[in-house]
Order: sequence, then structure tokens, then C-alpha cells
Amino acid sequence: MFQISNFEGNDDVSVLSQLGAFKVIEWKRDLSVMPETASTAWFSSEMNVRRRQVICDLSQAPVTVQSGAMQWMVGDVELTSGVKGAGDFLGKMVRGAVTSESAVKPEYKGSGVLVLEPTYKHIILLDVAEWGNSIVLDDGLFLACYSSLQHSIVMRSNISSAVAGGEGLFNLSINGYGALALESPCPREELIEITLDNDTLKIDGNQALAWSSSLNFTVERSSKSLLGSAASGEGLVNVYRGTGKVLMAPTAFAN
Repeated sequence: MFQISNFEGNDDVSVLSQLGAFKVIEWKRDLSVMPETASTAWFSSEMNVRRRQVICDLSQAPVTVQSGAMQWMVGDVELTSGVKGAGDFLGKMVRGAVTSESAVKPEYKGSGVLVLEPTYKHIILLDVAEWGNSIVLDDGLFLACYSSLQHSIVMRSNISSAVAGGEGLFNLSINGYGALALESPCPREELIEITLDNDTLKIDGNQALAWSSSLNFTVERSSKSLLGSAASGEGLVNVYRGTGKVLMAPTAFAN
């Protein structure tokens, strides 16, 4: 048996969101400062630059996390590599190489508690079932998910325009039922969610964090003609067609 004190109950900690086995906490202030860093810490707190962490209750579900994301764990916790053989390992290596994710993501199971490393990024919790049981992520956003979820890679349909548009050729797809945690460049309150019903969304810039796998994602000229694209000043745009959802940041971000 174990008991954790002065953690979630600390008056400097607030719970931002919770979904299944995942709970996101935020440290309101950084109290471990020296005089020369006190002003930076104060302004950071005022501008919502704060440390955030994910607490995983493994008694609810086993979880898979990004490599190196574990900070501490307590109780009955079993760590495995998540690799089920040589073929599975090779597949994970390929997937990691093309999606900017860790090749092998450790899996944790048991009845204890797992706490992930603090981050200044914003942590978004999603239910994959609400995305048609399959969601595609932009590179580098994955943090953790239920181990029951399957990982695969999806390839852009038009390779040449993807490269010209500054996008990667592959993205990580998460499939099945369960909760998913992402590291987002902006808070959930600022994210725009667009639902398409046999329609088209065009974005000038790298703003989409995630989208339904049912959508066809391409990179195209903003106009049908080269002259029209040049005249509009837009050039290439990211295009999402079909029926599904897109989670979009209000401004372009670096991935």
C-alpha cells in the first residue's frame, strides 16, 4: 500500500482535466527560484507559462507513453518495452523514423500510479472514439495513450506537394478505443474544432494538430492554376476532404 501526500492536494496545484486513467495537473507558480530568476518566474506564471504533468492511474488501464516521459511511479507497476517480436520491433523502428516519434514506446501496467515528466506545453486529452476510432496526429505531438490503442503510419497521397508544402510524408495514426494525451503548442481553450460533412477545409500553414483518419489529407495549390496561386499570394495549402473532424491551432506552430 502507498499514500501520496502534498502532490495533488498541494495548494499550488490545480487539476486542469481528466479522462479515464489520465489526469492533467498544473503548477500555478514555480516556487523553487532564486532572486535572479524570481521576476522571470512571476511573469511566466502570469502569462500562463506553467509546468503541467500527466498522472496515470494504471488501475483503470495500462498506458503507453513517449520514450523518456516517465518521471516517477509508485505501487504495483510493471514496465515492458511493448515490443512483441523482431517484426514488431522493425515496424516500430520504421514508424518512429518517419513520424518524429520514439521508435519504442514503453508500456506500463498494474495497479499503481505513473507520473510523467513536467512540460511547459499544453496537454490535451482526447477520446479516440469521438474521432471515429481513428485519429491522425501531426509530428511530435504524441505523449501517452491507452495500451489497447493501435499505432500505425499513414502516408500523404500526393508526395511531391507535401514536400514542397513543408509537411512530412507520414503521420502517426492512433486507432481503437481509449484515451489519448497530446502535447499541444496552445491551450485547449484556443483550439478550433471543425467538423466536416462531405466538405473541404483548406489551411494556409501548419495549424492542424489532429484530424480524423476518414479525411483525405493532401497539399495543393490554393488555386487551380499556377498564375492564380501566384496572384493570390497563398501558394500551397493543406487540404482536408471528406467527413470527419480537424483540431486546429489559431496560428501556425513549429513541430
